[in-house]
Amino acid sequence: MVAFAADREASGREWKPGDQTNTVGKTTADAEIAEVLGVEEGSEVYERSRLVKDGETPTHTLTSYYRPEHVEGTPLVDPTPGPAGRGGGFAVLTMRGLEPDAITETVFARMPSPDEIELLKLPAGEPVMVLKRRTVTKDGVPVEFARGVHAASRFAWSYNFPIPD
Repeated sequence: MVAFAADREASGREWKPGDQTNTVGKTTADAEIAEVLGVEEGSEVYERSRLVKDGETPTHTLTSYYRPEHVEGTPLVDPTPGPAGRGGGFAVLTMRGLEPDAITETVFARMPSPDEIELLKLPAGEPVMVLKRRTVTKDGVPVEFARGVHAASRFAWSYNFPIPD
């Protein structure tokens, strides 16, 4: 079972070139992307889609959306396979003065689409876990919206956070 990409770095496990594929380009914001990023529906945004594998086994897809003015000319829009450098996209945003401060994630299960079954090489009857993530700066500026589809039997989330007073 594999966990979030940052866990791979924290554990000292190195990324290999084939562990993550990237497809990067501009697309138009649908209603959900527009609402989360605070842009008009139909606005141009960057889309960074990844297929992440553990060895030869696909574990999940993750597609992040960014406002062009936040990421133009950065490693986040470089299609080279693998993470966007050490620390990934959040390190890139921090270098741009857009340090991520808070994340809201929604995770739910559903049955996969035929395309997801093929892409993730899922056995018959296996559900997927869908992740939706909104990342904002300390000032509340939305800097990323991500959607992921995870093979339920090949992926785990582990959260650790302080209990508020």
